[in-house]
This record gives sequence, structure tokens and C-alpha cells, in this order.
Amino acid sequence: MGLSAWRPGRTLLVSLSLGTVIATASWASFPTGAEASGGGRINTAGSAGDESDDLMSALSAYNDPRLSPDGAVTAGAYTAAWNHVTQMPVSSSTFAEVTTQPYNSDSLHYRDQSASNSGGGAGYSAGRIAALAVDPTHTGVLYAGGADGGVFRSTDDGATWTPIADHLPALSVGSLALMPDGSLWLGTGEATTASDNYAGSGIYRLANPATGSFSSANRVGGGELDGSSIHELRVDAQAGYVFAVTSHGVYRRTLTSSASTAWTAVLAPCAGIGVAGVTCGVSSSFADIASDLAVQPGSGGLSLVADVAWRSGAAYNGFYYSHDGGNTWAEANPTGAINPKEIGNATFAYSADGSRLYVVMESPALINKANATTVLAGVFVSPSGNINGPYNQIATSSVLANSGSAMKRTLIGPGYQPGIQAWYDQSLAVDPADPNHVYLGLEELYESRDGGASWQAVGRYWNFGLPCFSYTPSQNTCDGNVMHSDQHALAFSAWPGHAPEVYAGNDGGIYARPTTQTAPGWRNLNTSGTLRTLQYYSVGVGSLSSGGTAVWGGLQDNGVSFLSPKGSTYSYTYPGTTTPVTEQLNPAGEMSEPFGGDGGDQLVNPANGCQSVGEYTNLAMSLTNNCGYTANDDGTPAAITSIAPGDPNARFIAPFSADTKDAGYWVAGGEYVWADAKTWASTSGADWQQLADSGAGHSITAISSQSHVIWAAWCGACNPGSGFGRGILTNYGGSWHQLALPADFPNRYISGVTIDPADASGGTVYVTLSGFSRAWHEAPGAGYGHIWRTTDGGATWTDVTGTSGAADSFPDAPANRTLIAPDGSLVVATDLGVFVDHVKTDGLGHWKRLGLSDITATGNLPTAAAVYLVASPDGKTLYVATHGRGIWSTPMP
Repeated sequence: MGLSAWRPGRTLLVSLSLGTVIATASWASFPTGAEASGGGRINTAGSAGDESDDLMSALSAYNDPRLSPDGAVTAGAYTAAWNHVTQMPVSSSTFAEVTTQPYNSDSLHYRDQSASNSGGGAGYSAGRIAALAVDPTHTGVLYAGGADGGVFRSTDDGATWTPIADHLPALSVGSLALMPDGSLWLGTGEATTASDNYAGSGIYRLANPATGSFSSANRVGGGELDGSSIHELRVDAQAGYVFAVTSHGVYRRTLTSSASTAWTAVLAPCAGIGVAGVTCGVSSSFADIASDLAVQPGSGGLSLVADVAWRSGAAYNGFYYSHDGGNTWAEANPTGAINPKEIGNATFAYSADGSRLYVVMESPALINKANATTVLAGVFVSPSGNINGPYNQIATSSVLANSGSAMKRTLIGPGYQPGIQAWYDQSLAVDPADPNHVYLGLEELYESRDGGASWQAVGRYWNFGLPCFSYTPSQNTCDGNVMHSDQHALAFSAWPGHAPEVYAGNDGGIYARPTTQTAPGWRNLNTSGTLRTLQYYSVGVGSLSSGGTAVWGGLQDNGVSFLSPKGSTYSYTYPGTTTPVTEQLNPAGEMSEPFGGDGGDQLVNPANGCQSVGEYTNLAMSLTNNCGYTANDDGTPAAITSIAPGDPNARFIAPFSADTKDAGYWVAGGEYVWADAKTWASTSGADWQQLADSGAGHSITAISSQSHVIWAAWCGACNPGSGFGRGILTNYGGSWHQLALPADFPNRYISGVTIDPADASGGTVYVTLSGFSRAWHEAPGAGYGHIWRTTDGGATWTDVTGTSGAADSFPDAPANRTLIAPDGSLVVATDLGVFVDHVKTDGLGHWKRLGLSDITATGNLPTAAAVYLVASPDGKTLYVATHGRGIWSTPMP
């Protein structure tokens, strides 16, 4: 991946494709399979760890489209787009949340042993939780930040949850912090990837969080943090400051400043702020990335420590300290077990009395090492609390693997050891009541009650592969020290009259238990189904014979969800039998997870909602004809069949769909265009026929077929940078050919291709483009417009996004998918909502926001990215998948 030049004021989110090294940025070459895994976990043929998915590819799959062509977006792009959205005309429509049932990832009868994670022990799941805060003055009040789902509040200690930030400009959460005055501060722009995030819109302050909700008017500061990732917000009450730990360094403001007062940068070594004479060692794109800051208790708020480091290594990487509340800084020289040259992404935790400083640290040396089985430098303690040490090492990957971990080499495989994702999974906290009691979050959650002398895995990755595990429930003896993988946040409660608890946020939601508990087990705070932060990539729907609609969707790190009405049934004749059996699909009113790992695209038979094709990753497609239902308690007989075509260069989320005129014909795209005429009778990948090659090094990003006229968009290289390319391949006119796109057609990622059903020839097509326009890129090629149309098979193209600057023009934000409504209206899903052009009444290029006139009113779609659209079987309802706030529906516009 090539990177264009970067200058201050630009926002850059880096995407890494497998095996790519960027020398100028010191990017690591990541190992394949389990060795770089964790983005999605799937238990396949007993090789749990070896079949885990590549997290880096998962992140790239989401980020690459939004950052093409050059990988950098000027600060302010997201806010400008949001400001435009708020001024657009409205096509009145009310959205209803669809995915309101609890998501039981351990449903008993959805346990296909080759495709499902059900039975692994995670229990009820939500989407990724990036931040947690416990209200110390209101008993039972908790706050949770979804990675892409905004903020949720619980007033009953996690039994139920309510969203309180659904209509902010950005729902990507980096940090939450409660202040001495009781206000809740929210830092937007998730920072778990340790690089920049274009979606951040700054920091917000909610004065009455126990009862109120965030609004755009709550923003604190000016535009200086627009486009930044906010890794942490740290309060220094004694000195009267709050610090923002960001992807551009450490910023500060006083607690009493007016809301409009700008944040001030106080530590940015490469920029010479706070400390002088530090060599940067990388391009500006990777400079001054701060991952944590801690205030030493007992210092009067004056002693601060900060980690400023690029995960893949840079000369500026180091620990920095201040003894005057952040006015001046110096680079530390840690001694003892910590090697200063190995400092990467790190998290600090002081004991409550300030006498000890614990550190968990990722190693740039290991992240750059080929075939590394971990990137964890270790866990350390400075027994004096001094940032310079000397440090003792209190945990290594090997120590943690032998602590009751499910990631022990003999259980999960040699390539996936604790800390392999320490650049992504990292949390650390000390029990306020005991300086020896430490919680450590990596892929799993670990606990030490003796200051790190010994450790216990109290939140295992899963139960698969352990001697205690059996698919037969009566023979499964695994204890309750298991939860969803990938730990990101820790918090403690200390309410009067209540036992103190520890709360853990991870890729599957939130778990809690008393800090004094030593027996196995956790309280699952996702059980009610009201913590609705699921991150969908897709949605598909179909009718059920018992009535109602089946709703399927592919998810980030939570497999494929299946939702049906409570009490719905399905009659199915199992292979080898002749008598249909009626199965109870949903007796408890819960969603299930028939497919494990990461979900992807989804295809559902509109006439039979129990027939569905899901995707693990990279076009690894699987089919079920009975809703993935396993009749026996042990996950037999098999309910899911692999039909992967075996493409060599498919995208992490690769496209496939049914022909819009011929339901007996499917198409799919990797490097090649594939077709399957057996559809629901398919039994293997051999049923796919290779039709065309998009080109060496190319990957198809969108595909559509109408009466076997096929259009396929591709990228290659797909990573933003100088090598980025895109194109369109079609057999329109009778033979396969690449289109010669005009010079003004944007060189951006093509996220959707939609054939107009009104044109029987298949020659009228709408192309959907992701990313931002040329106005927000300094490199050439980004072009303008997000929806382009051809009416002559690609010979000529027209931008139909409207007149630039007009209130009814299409917003300049990533567009993800276009659907043509039965009346010919264009409906487009974007990162900032859903927009419609009523072509017959308004003409092309006149767009309206789909929702209510008051953009903050209940009944609008939350501003999590809308990534996928599908019509109900009768065409009367529009379903919208969001990446962070579940699936929603509204009447078809």
C-alpha cells in the first residue's frame, strides 16, 4: 500500500492488507490465519485458533472504501457532510428498530459443528464496546460506548439499557469519562486500531447524564479535534484539568472553561510541543499517536505519565512524564525489565494510593516479526510508582497461556497466543480497594490477586477445544470463566450498600461480577437485548411459512444473526428421511447465531426465509435450507453446507446476490465472476461456474445480475494509496469487457452496482461510490459525486448527485448501497443515513433525507453508518443494516 504525502490538518486512517509492508510508515507485515486473527472467531473442524479470521483484513474491509483513493481525508469532511444533512429537505418516514430480541450466541439448536460458534460459552452478545463508565453518585447507573453505536445508559446495573446519543454527527466512541461535577464526557472516534479515525467529530459534555441525552449542542471545544480518534479522556480533578489522549497527541483544557474554549495541545513530541529534541522517525501520518495518560494519585494532580507511540515503531515512541500538570514534559528512561526500544501501544494503571504503576505493552519489534505468535511485550510493574522504574515483568504471553487460557498452544494452535492482538485488545485496571488486585484485558480477561505473581484466565476466549467441552450439554463440564473475546474496557463500581463489581467491555458486549468473587462465572449484561450495538455488514429477509419475516444479517465478530417471530415454526424433511418434521425456530423470542466468526454478505430466499447463504470471509460461502437449525442437542445433523467457490483474491466482505429476474441464478465476485445455477440445491463449491476474470490483483467489490446481464465493479490495488485502482466489468452486449470510464468518473471505491429493472436490456445502471469528494483530498483523482448513472451500457456516464451546494444535493459522505424502489425512486444508504430521490416527481439529482423533519426525534434512523438495503418480500418495507445500531425498517419510500 502506498501513502501520499500528509500534512497537518489532514485526517488519515490507515488500512493494512494482509502481508503488506509500508516502509515509510514502519507498518508490520501481519501473519495469516490465526496468527493475525480475532476479528472473527469460528470453530471449524476442531481447529479453533487456526480458523480464526484476520482482524486487519476486517478493519481494512470497512476502512478502505471510505479512504480511497489516497488514504487521507482533510479534517472537517465528516462535520461538513453532517451540517449539509441537517439542512436537506425531508421525505417523511418513521424508522422502527428490528433487531430488538436478545442475541443468544449460544442457542441450543443452532450449533452446526462445522459452522457455528454456538455452545462456545459467550452467551448473549452485543456489538463491540469501546468504553465504560460507572456513575459514582447514582446507584446502578452505568454508561457504555459502542464502537460504532453511540452511548447507552443503564439505571439498573446493566439489566436494561437506553441509547442516549443516537443523533450525534458521529456514533463512533473512543472514550467516556465522568467528571467531578457529575457530567459525562464523550470522546468520539474509536481508537482501538491505534491509528486515526476520520469519523470522530470531537468531544461532547452531557451535564445530566443520569436522565439526559447527548446533542450536537453539547460539543466541547472548536474544530481542533474534528477527525481525531480520542483514545482516552482523563480527569485531573486536583489540578482542575481534563486531558484528551488523541491520535494527534495529548490535549488539555480546564474543567471550568466555557464550552467554546478550544482544546490546547500540550504533548506532541514530533511537533515539538511539550518536549523538545525528540526525533520523530516516521511520516507525519503516524506521528504523535497517544494511547494513554494517567494521573498519579497522591501527587496533587501534578504528576502525569503518557504513552505516545506508533504501534509499528517510531523514534518518538516512549513514555513521557510531567510534574507540573502537563505544562512541561520529559521523555522517561524506563529501567529494569522494560526495554525503551520496545515501547509501543501501552496502557497504564496506578494503584489507588499511587504506590504502584502497572503497564501492559505491545511490542513494535514483534509486530514487525514474520510469523510472530504474539505481539505482547509483556505486563510490568514499577513497585515505586515511578515512570522510570525500575520495572519488574509480571506476565508474558507464555505465563498467560498457562493460566487456564483457551489460547494455550495445545488447545488453540501454535500461531495464536495471548497478546497476538495487543495492538487492538488492551485494557488494564487495579482494584481501588487492593493494589495487588489487577485485571488485564487482551483477547481474554486475566486476573491477579498477588500483584502479578500469578494469573488466572477468568474470561476465556471460548470453550471449544478444552477437555471440559462437549457438544452434548449433559457432558459439557466447562466452568463459567468464559466470555466473548477481545477486551477493550474495564471499570469498577463502589456504590454504598452494594458489593463492588468489575465491568468488562469487549467485542461481544459487557460482563460483570463482584471484585471479591473467586468462583467461576460472570453476569452477562447483554441478556435483555437492549444494549443494541451490533455491527452489521448486511441484511437479508424472507417470508416464513408459519407467518412473519425471517431477518438475517452478517456481523463484525458476531457471526450471522437469525431473527424470526417468537413461536415461529418450520417444516423440514431431513436428508435420508421422508417425513417432514416441524421445528420450533424461536420458542424464547431470541435471535440466534447459526453461522459463527465474522459475517459478511447475506442472501435470503424472499419466498422461504429459512433458505439463506452466509459468508464467513473472503467468499467462504455456506448454505442452509432449514434456518441453520440443528435438531439434536449436540449440534447434529449438520444444517449448513459449504459452497465456497475457492476464489484466490476475494475481498474480506465479498459480494454475491441472486439475479433480479431469475431467482434460479446466483452471481458472486472475487477476482473472478462466478455463477451458480443450482442455487438452493447446491452441495459444494463445485456448483459455481467461473465466467470472467476481473484481472490479476483485482477484487470485485460489487456485483449485480439481471436476466444474466452482469455488472461487476472491482478494485486493485484496493488499499488507498498511489496504487489504488477501480473499474467495471460487464457482459452487457453479449461479451465480457472492461469499461473505459471517463476522466471525470471518480477514482474511488465502488461500493454498489444496481441495474435499473425498468430497462430490460440491463444497460441502465447506477454506481454507488464510497469515500469523500475531491474537496476533501489533496491528491488528485477523488472526483465529485457519489451516484453515477449510465443508460447505454457504460458508454457514457452522468453524475446524479445534484447541484453542488444545493440543499437537495446528495451529501458528500461515503455511500454504500443503492436500491431502486418499486416506483423508480432511488434509495441510498450512507454513513450519515438514508437518502431518497423521488425521480418521477422530483427528477434526477434532487435528494431528500429519509426520516422525520426533526433530525433528533425518535423515529429517525440513528447516525451509525447505514451499510446495506433490502426490500421486504412484498416490496412494501425497506430494511436497513447499520454498522453499530442493528437493523431497522421503514415503509418503502
